[in-house]
Amino acid sequence: MRIPSLPGFTPEAFDKYFKNTGWLMLARVGSLFIKMLVTALLLPNYLGPELTAALNYPLIILFTGICTLGTDALVTRQLLQHPEKENELLGSALRLRLVGGLVAIPLIYLTYYGISHFGTNAPAASFKQIVMMSLICLVQATQIIDSYFQSKTQGKYIMYVQVTANILSALLKLGLVLLKAPIAAFIVMLVIDVLLLQVGYIRYYRKQGKSIFNWKYNPAIARQLLLLGWPLAFSAIFVSLYMKVGQIMLDMIKGNSVSGIYSVVSQHTESWFFIATAICTAVFPAIMNFRKNEPTLYQKRMTNLYDLMVVVSVTIALAITFVAPFLYATFLKPEYLAGAQALQVNAWAGVFAFLGTASGQYLIAEGLTRISLLRTLFGAITIIILNLLLIPKYGMVGAAAANVLAQAVSTFSLLVFAKTRAQGFILLRSLFFLNILSKIVDRHSK
Repeated sequence: MRIPSLPGFTPEAFDKYFKNTGWLMLARVGSLFIKMLVTALLLPNYLGPELTAALNYPLIILFTGICTLGTDALVTRQLLQHPEKENELLGSALRLRLVGGLVAIPLIYLTYYGISHFGTNAPAASFKQIVMMSLICLVQATQIIDSYFQSKTQGKYIMYVQVTANILSALLKLGLVLLKAPIAAFIVMLVIDVLLLQVGYIRYYRKQGKSIFNWKYNPAIARQLLLLGWPLAFSAIFVSLYMKVGQIMLDMIKGNSVSGIYSVVSQHTESWFFIATAICTAVFPAIMNFRKNEPTLYQKRMTNLYDLMVVVSVTIALAITFVAPFLYATFLKPEYLAGAQALQVNAWAGVFAFLGTASGQYLIAEGLTRISLLRTLFGAITIIILNLLLIPKYGMVGAAAANVLAQAVSTFSLLVFAKTRAQGFILLRSLFFLNILSKIVDRHSK
């Protein structure tokens, strides 16, 4: 049976890229189910809010951009354009990621010291726990193989790696719970989780007849990746900042227990953001293929992608809004119940996050990485200011509201720049369902 196409995609192209999206979706759904069951339900109930705050302390995540140096999406694009340079691109990216990790680790320690010194409350995680978590900055380097599979539209291998790694991780964590292990064991598991992914990616890369030992470092390519990637690296830092700074500021202002409850809220909110990433990652090659030769179809595909993002995200946000009280009352301990209202608010950040992810692909395709950097900077500044204003009075709900507004500011800051203003208006039309309504009206008028 033939898969029906979406407007803007030929049946052949949609058939190919839908299948890749399907593999990516399956990988993420499997990971989501396991993560929700173990990480967002079992572990919070076992550890309690304060230890959960330590386990989920997001300081390492804030420096992910430095660890990867913006290589992920950039290497995918370069592999699509220059497949003959595969070994040099991957080898150069690996070296950059290792250097980035080495740079990030001392910055993490300095930031921790600053938080400890200026915060009203002590950080939820101890310095020893932060030292262990920081090893992730080095272990994650070989995950650049993910970009290779994306460039080849081989999402099934990403599925194999992620689902297998997450099942093993879930079994290990379940064993630790049954053994009544201390928090230190779960901190170590954070590093093991990343290590399992690296082993999986290397294994399936070898099954393609490839080897990381064939990778070569090319200084010229490394400089090019760094030149193009540094705005994406800082953009990733700012994205992490406005995704996670609310939790850190709650920890500093309201204490570890509130921070732990909100960290679970964040997990439940962000657990479905993978849908936007999976769809955009899968169709990105299709969009890029028509950029030069068929600009009209290129824009049409982008518009339809935005429409799809809004429909999916609004549907999920509505579902979470109604389900959140039942979820918290049924599956989590009573001390977490205060997080239900924050989740109802925070869910709507997903609508703007979906549009931000899709328009981010457009910025990469157009080489507008500096605008990508500036818009995430706007979001980061917005959320810090709003958190300072809202958290003291409204606590977790204030942090959730700040997140929603910051996501909106970041996404629609495209309207500020002349080069992206037209794209910003297209985003607005998608947000208010104007493109979809126009198609319905046209269809009925014929």
